Amino acid sequence: MARDVVALVAPVAEELAARLGLEVVDVEYRREGGGWVLRVFIDKPGGVTLDDCQALSEELSDRLDDLDPIPTSYSLEVSSPGIERPLKRPADFERFAGRRVHVRTFAPLEGRRNFQGRLVGLVEGDVVLETDAGQVAIPHDLVAKAHLVAEF
Repeated sequence: MARDVVALVAPVAEELAARLGLEVVDVEYRREGGGWVLRVFIDKPGGVTLDDCQALSEELSDRLDDLDPIPTSYSLEVSSPGIERPLKRPADFERFAGRRVHVRTFAPLEGRRNFQGRLVGLVEGDVVLETDAGQVAIPHDLVAKAHLVAEF
């Protein structure tokens, strides 16, 4: 059910976000505590503000009320992905080239499932990292999770 809700809501959120000059980074729908939470993470160059989150929240809430794609009651949250933002789309791996990242794979690659290093980019369908042990190429379809690593 959660995947179905995300599949229905994500395009609506992306359309509304684009009109506001925002990018949808991720959409989650999960059971937490006593109820369901629909969480939409947004970003834009320079970072998002509380006003950005509020504007999308209001527009998305109104649109979802009209469409009524979710059969249960839920809470809607719109927020920034934070400094360790997830990388999902191929464009993310190009946009954040040069940044430190952590990548977890679905299955072992070279005997490991966790990789950390500087992102070279997406090369011929592979996420390429420069690690302490040298370059590693991870097929994009093998990436279970990836996110930026905060650098201070």
